[in-house]
Amino acid sequence: MTEIFIDGDACPVKDEVYAISSRLGLAVVVVANQRINIPRDLGVEMVVVEKGPDAADDWIAEEIRANDVVITADIPLAARCLEVGAYALGTNGREFTLDSIGGALATREIKASIRETGILTGGPPPMTARDRSRFSNELDRIVHRALRG
Repeated sequence: MTEIFIDGDACPVKDEVYAISSRLGLAVVVVANQRINIPRDLGVEMVVVEKGPDAADDWIAEEIRANDVVITADIPLAARCLEVGAYALGTNGREFTLDSIGGALATREIKASIRETGILTGGPPPMTARDRSRFSNELDRIVHRALRG
């Protein structure tokens, strides 16, 4: 059965995931370095991993299986999940695919190089209602594809 894994640290779309998973009866696993408030009545599991820069990513990458879905803004984690046949959706509503992940990784490296020179690149813009709607629509589409597996 398809599960949804959330890279929980700073994920702005957890409520949207809970709504879709509840409607479809899917299990959700939130993975983070510290406890996060989760709904108690929707079958959401909270996994707290040790502190460390990649501890949550490593846990998810070890547990995720083909036709599961990961929600993450972490491009290397998305790549690891795609390798096992899982689906990966960015918190901005953009799906990572085997065709797009190479470009996303390259862009990430370029931005990291720019930051290392001292140039401030800023973070992502705040989520709007339109962004949340786009994310929800894309997650619903991906989950249905995963269920057909």
